[in-house]
Parts: sequence; structure tokens; C-alpha cells
Amino acid sequence: MTKYYVYDVFTDRPFSGNQLAIFPDAAGLQEDQLQAITKEFNFSETTFVYPPSDPANTARVRIFTPTHEVPFAGHPTIGTAIALFDLGRGADQVLELGVGNLPCKVTPQGASFVTSAPLERLSHPDPALVARALGLAVEAIDLSVHVPVQASLGLPFVIVQLTDRATLARCQSDIAACREGAQRHPAGMDFSIFAYVRDGSQVDARMFAPLDDMPEDPATGSASATLAALLQSDLRQHQTLHITQGEDMGRPSRITAETFGDPAQVRISGQAVMVMEGDLRI
Repeated sequence: MTKYYVYDVFTDRPFSGNQLAIFPDAAGLQEDQLQAITKEFNFSETTFVYPPSDPANTARVRIFTPTHEVPFAGHPTIGTAIALFDLGRGADQVLELGVGNLPCKVTPQGASFVTSAPLERLSHPDPALVARALGLAVEAIDLSVHVPVQASLGLPFVIVQLTDRATLARCQSDIAACREGAQRHPAGMDFSIFAYVRDGSQVDARMFAPLDDMPEDPATGSASATLAALLQSDLRQHQTLHITQGEDMGRPSRITAETFGDPAQVRISGQAVMVMEGDLRI
């Protein structure tokens, strides 16, 4: 039997935020079991924790979505850091991820990690295609700060600003348009779209990745980090964003994304709460 825990991440209360299954000692699991286990939970991500390659670090963490392994994701990093803290692994951690080492800080009030990965602008999808993938008219896209851009700090997202909160609420992903987007812009594999509206430092967002068996994600720390880096670059000033996500699907989440330094780094902060624990019997 292998122990697992389920945390709700980017929230301080059960049954909200983003669900995450964590296996804090995955060394006994077989490689061909990892994807099947993740699919069985069917959360947006599951993490498998191993001893670190460098003994100076805290742990090596592998992150799986229901369809494939990813090198980096925000809510799995926050949730895993808090779970390891709860298991006595300490407040100052360094997690080895597919994008490299990520320093994390955990307190009783939550956790944060810092990414120094450079912002990559991979492509600029046609606004009409992005609008169609969101079930909207092209006029719903706000081009005043940036055009839709497929960008990445380790995990690609199409970042698109919309005109207002009511428009954000009307979004409904179109799988055919997402497939077309993935064919035209294969860097992201699944044409994941992070749509947002912004009022100063307050951001309301939704993330859709139906090609990754994720019709909608209630909290996406990696996309939030990418948005902060993108706005830092375009507006040429450091950002502190308070991001609300998941409200339209009944799982409200709160993410803080801050840029600092030169070259810019991004700090993602949030809370998490354990809601389940159990044993995998295979």
C-alpha cells in the first residue's frame, strides 16, 4: 500500500480551490502506474514525490495531468510544499521539478514559490480563433494591453484579456476550435487558454484545457505566474496581482502573483487544506 493525501489548493477551506492528490513517498510505484493513477483520481494534477537528486534539496517532484507529465505547475507545487511541511519536512524547501529547482517557503498561513524562468512568447494565435475557442465573438477580446499570446514560464498557455467580467462568465470552451488551435500552435499541445479581466491589481480569471481532459481548472498558478511576467514585460513595471479563479465553477480560489527583481522573477503564494488521506492498494 502507498499513502496518498488530497489537498484543496489556493483556498483555506475544504471543497473549494483546486484538488491535488499527493504521493509523498512514490518510490515503490512502477513507472507505468503513474499515468493510470493520475487518471484514476482525475484531478487536474497529481504529484509523486521522490528523494532529491541533490541531498541538499527537499524532494524531487513529478507532476502528471490526466493525459501526460508536465515539467511545472503552480497548484501542485504549492500543495506539495504544504503537504511536505505538514509531514515535518520544514519551512524552507527546494523542490526539484522538470524546470529545475524551485525554492519554496511554507508558513502556517500558506506557501510561496519563486520562479526565475524567463518569459517565452511562443506564438500569437489569431484573436478570432481564440474567441471561437472560448465561445465568444472576437469583439469580446480586449487588445488594449496585449494581443492573445501563447506564453510560458515552463508550461504554455494562451493568455487573453477580455472586455469585462460578464463576458468572462459567458466563456464556454469549443473543443473543435481548441483542436484547431493545438494544430496551429503545437507548443502547448492542448491549446490551454487562460482568460482574464483586470481592474488594477484585481484579476478575475478562468482556464480551459478540454484537450487535456480539463474542461475548466479552478486555480492555475503557472498561468497566473505567466500573466504576471507578461504584464511586467508589457507595462514595464512590477506587478502584484490578486487573482480570483474558480468562482464560475463553484470552487473559488485565491492566488497572489508578484514580480520583483531585474531580470524579473515571479512569486506565487497561496494556501491549501488537507481534505482526505488514504492508501493506494495496488
